[in-house]
Amino acid sequence: MRAMIFAAGRGERMRPLTDATPKPLLEAGGKPLIVWTVERLAAAGWTDIVINHAWLGGQIEAALGDGARWGVRIRYSAEGEALETAGGVAKALPLLGEGVFLAVSGDIYADYDYTALRRRALSMPHLDAPRMHLVLAPNPDFHPEGDFALLPDGRLALEGEKYTFANIGLYDSRSFAGVAAGAKAKLAPLMREAIAAGRASGELFAGNWHNIGTPAQLAELDRQLRAAS
Repeated sequence: MRAMIFAAGRGERMRPLTDATPKPLLEAGGKPLIVWTVERLAAAGWTDIVINHAWLGGQIEAALGDGARWGVRIRYSAEGEALETAGGVAKALPLLGEGVFLAVSGDIYADYDYTALRRRALSMPHLDAPRMHLVLAPNPDFHPEGDFALLPDGRLALEGEKYTFANIGLYDSRSFAGVAAGAKAKLAPLMREAIAAGRASGELFAGNWHNIGTPAQLAELDRQLRAAS
């Protein structure tokens, strides 16, 4: 089963740290953010990984290589100019293939167990229409309004008590059929469309999750990880 890590963003709010280093390679707890994710994916059996990149992408390839040291296979989708999330998926589809894949942002830290998503992913390709399954987190201070509501039956809704999208999700390749390869396209409209059509489920993750958007947030995660080691 395949996973994709989004690593093409410029990381403007992280400057000057990202002037010479791609954001996913910034370190916390003595390890690049993206390596924490690769390790957790590998531990959960997601061993075929596609990583897209644009800004300083050569550094990402040099740092991670083919993934053999973690027991995974890593392939790269080089974009040149970042294509946004949905655009990045559309360009990477020849590597991802048909069916359901997991996608994770390369600039988050989460002690999430990806094993359960493997079981869920196995059932999704057999459905008549493409589905999504999104992992949500309690709203952080910097995003108090949240993104999506979670209904008691596990479906997502656009209205109600909202939680924050944790940048972890399962997607069906059929959902990206309308996105031209090489075109810039955001993922949020596809999410809202699936939710409105009743084709998106979700879960709430209350564990350790950090969406790194500023140098101060990176420093705080680094402090926490070093204190726990």
